[in-house]
Amino acid sequence: MIDLHSTALETAHPVTTSSPSSADPAARPKRVLVIHYSQSGQLDSVAAQMVAPLRADPSIEVHEETLRAQSPFPFPWPFITFFDAFPESAHMKPPPLAPPSLTGDEDFDLVILPYQVWFLAPSQPITAFLKHPLAARLLKGKPVVTVIACRNMWLLAHEKLKGMLDDVGARLIDNVVLTDPGPTLATFFTTPAWLIWGRKRGFWGMPDAGLSPVQIRRSGRFGRALRDALHGDLERGTQPLLAGLGAVEANARLLISEKAGTRSFFLWGKLIMAAGAPGAWQRKPLLLLYVVFLLALIVTVVPVSLTLQALLRPLFKGWLTKMTAQFERPSGSATDRSHLYDD
Repeated sequence: MIDLHSTALETAHPVTTSSPSSADPAARPKRVLVIHYSQSGQLDSVAAQMVAPLRADPSIEVHEETLRAQSPFPFPWPFITFFDAFPESAHMKPPPLAPPSLTGDEDFDLVILPYQVWFLAPSQPITAFLKHPLAARLLKGKPVVTVIACRNMWLLAHEKLKGMLDDVGARLIDNVVLTDPGPTLATFFTTPAWLIWGRKRGFWGMPDAGLSPVQIRRSGRFGRALRDALHGDLERGTQPLLAGLGAVEANARLLISEKAGTRSFFLWGKLIMAAGAPGAWQRKPLLLLYVVFLLALIVTVVPVSLTLQALLRPLFKGWLTKMTAQFERPSGSATDRSHLYDD
């Protein structure tokens, strides 16, 4: 598993602490903060590709902060432990983080926030950070670039994250989304097999789980575009820095499924949390019951729902177009600038 430790990166690229008024911004290097948590290591790989062009530039200083829960989440996850995380994820009630290396007095020009989606919500470590008082001190008024690496459902998770960014006064300037290229039904099986048993390679004729190596490598184009934008002070403006790079392609057809799943996670999560804290034995029977319910849902309701949506799609074409445009903001799906930054 790739683990980008902030201490090692700080050694190579030290961050000095200053207030915005203590130095002329034009006379000092640009400072970029990267805050992330990756359980499988996949998101770390994406972050490494994006940050590499910034780290290689002598006029840019990078501080990477790898979040860690006080009680680390395992990988692969034991079966029950995996599902035991969904109530608190759905209700956005994460456990506390280990103390970060930042104090809140640091000043950054740009913040990059890669995150995972857990049970249709931002991962617990990211939620814990954004609800920590430190987040408001670091992110208030700052331009933020979010980066999502997930199976395929991220629409409502991003709405929740945008709400937390608004709460701390941050400015969402860009969003990058990288999703598993496998068929939707196949990923219902390949993704849990990877997370629970550590089996990333495909089986029974299904594709490998997770992002492809090409997707991860090509994410470097976003770092190169951010580097050029920082040189031009474009992060101070209001326009996206990654437009025209195919940053996000939304699938609004999944919105109905996401809403149904979110409601299910929320209601069952409330019941399970009432039985005890995470890890309590009283939760286990309810978790097993929910797993049976979820499997039945996937095998019966999901295929019927997808079929009905396909049949009714022409009637909702206008709505789907509107929703797609809304969820692709601010960076968009256009690729007219990709040739400038692809390696």
